Amino acid sequence: MISRRLHFQTTRGTEFVDLTARLRDDVARSGLRTGRIHLQSLHTTLGLAVNENEPLLLRDFQKLLERLAPNDAGYEHDDFTRRFEIRTDEPINGHAHCRQLLLTGFATLLVEAGDLVLGRWQSVFAVELDGPRHREVAVQLEGDFLSAAELVEREITRQLRGDPDPVAVPMRRLMEAGGKRLRPKLVQLASQVGPQHEPNRAAELAAAVELLHNATLIHDDYVDESTHCRGRPIVAAAEGAERAIAVGDYYFAKATRLIAQIGNHAVTTTMAEALEAICASQIDDVALRGAYPGDRESYMKVVRGKTAALFSAACASGALLSEADPEVVAALRRYGDLLGVAFQMADDMVDFSQSSGKPVGLDIRQRVLSLPLIYAAEDREVGPEVRTLLAGTLNDRDVQRVAELVVSSDALRRVRDEARQLVDAALEEIEAIELDGLRPTLVALARSAVDRNS
Repeated sequence: MISRRLHFQTTRGTEFVDLTARLRDDVARSGLRTGRIHLQSLHTTLGLAVNENEPLLLRDFQKLLERLAPNDAGYEHDDFTRRFEIRTDEPINGHAHCRQLLLTGFATLLVEAGDLVLGRWQSVFAVELDGPRHREVAVQLEGDFLSAAELVEREITRQLRGDPDPVAVPMRRLMEAGGKRLRPKLVQLASQVGPQHEPNRAAELAAAVELLHNATLIHDDYVDESTHCRGRPIVAAAEGAERAIAVGDYYFAKATRLIAQIGNHAVTTTMAEALEAICASQIDDVALRGAYPGDRESYMKVVRGKTAALFSAACASGALLSEADPEVVAALRRYGDLLGVAFQMADDMVDFSQSSGKPVGLDIRQRVLSLPLIYAAEDREVGPEVRTLLAGTLNDRDVQRVAELVVSSDALRRVRDEARQLVDAALEEIEAIELDGLRPTLVALARSAVDRNS
C-alpha cells in the first residue's frame, strides 16, 4: 500500500476541483496495475464527488447546494454566544457543513490495467464549500503493483521517449542490450530502510543513476578504444566519436537534472560528488597507462572513483531519499564503496573467463588497469614473461599468451580471495544497523556480485 497527501488551493466559496488527472498520475507513477485508490477529505467542509465535468452542469450543482442550504438561513452552528472555546478567527460556515451532508467525505475508485475505472463522462471532484482555502485529501493506493525493477525500466523508457533521436537512439540501444542494473537496485533497496519510502520517487532516482552509469560507459568505451559493449558495437563505433561524446555529455546533464528535480539536497550533493570522483579517476586511469600494467595502489585509486563511487552514492542516496538515520546512511555508503571495489575485481576476472561472452583478454588489448594482470606481472614464475610481452606492441598471439599466463598463475585466486574479503567487510558494515528485513537481500546481492562469470 502507498499513502500520500493531495494538496491544492481553492479560489472561490463553492468550487468543483477536478482531481482526475492528478489521481491518474498517482496511479501511473506508483505502478499500480489492478486494485483500488481510496480518498478521504481531511476537512468537514470539503466533499468528494464523481460526476460530469461540464461548466453548466457544475453551475447547476452550485445553485442546488445554495438552494438547499442557503448562506443566510440562520444556523445555530454560527451562534458563537452558545458555543464554548471558539477561536477568534472561526469562520461562519454553518451552510458549508450542512451542504457537506449532501456529499461524502470518502471515495473508493477501482484501478484496472494501470488506469482509473471511470465512465466516459465521469470525473473525480473535490467540492469546496467554504473557500477559498488550502485543502488536503488523503490518498491510499492498494493492489498489485509493478515490481521495483519494472518501475525503473518504465521510468527509463519514459525518459528516453522524450529525448531527441540523435541522443536517445544510441542510449536506448545501449540500455536494451541489458546490464545488471545493480546500481538502481541498490538505490531501491536502500530507499526502503527509512521511514519515508516512496517507490515511485525511488524509481525516478534509480533510473537517473542508471542513465548516469550508462553515460560513463559511453565515454569509457571510447577512451578505452573498445569495439563492443554488452555484445553490441559501442556508441563511438556505431555513431562516430563526436556523437558518442555528445550522447554521453547529454545524459550526464540529464541525469543530473533529474536527480536535482527530486528535490532532496543531500541526494543531489551525494550524486554530484560521485560524478566528480568518476571524472577525476578517468583522468588518473588515462595518465597511469604510461606505467602499464601498474600497481595495486594505483589500481585501487582508479577503481574507487570509476566504479565504487557510484555504488556508494547509490546506496547513500537511496537511504537519504527515505530519510534514514545518519548512521544507517553512513553504513550503507561504506557497504556500497566496498561492494563497488569487489565488483570491479570480479569484473577483471571475467576478462579471463571463456564463458564471459566477450573475447578473452580484452582488458589486456585495451591496456586497462586490471588487478589479475598486476598480480601476474608480480608473480615470480610468469611475471618476467608477462612484463616482457606487455612492453611490446601486443599482437593477437601476445594477448592470448598473456591471458594464458595469467590463468596459469596464482593471480586469479588472489583477486577472488581479495574480492570475497571485501564483500565480508561490506557485510560487516551493515551488521549493526536496522534494515527492516532487507539484510538477506543485501547479503545475497553482495555475494552474487563477486561469484559470477559474466
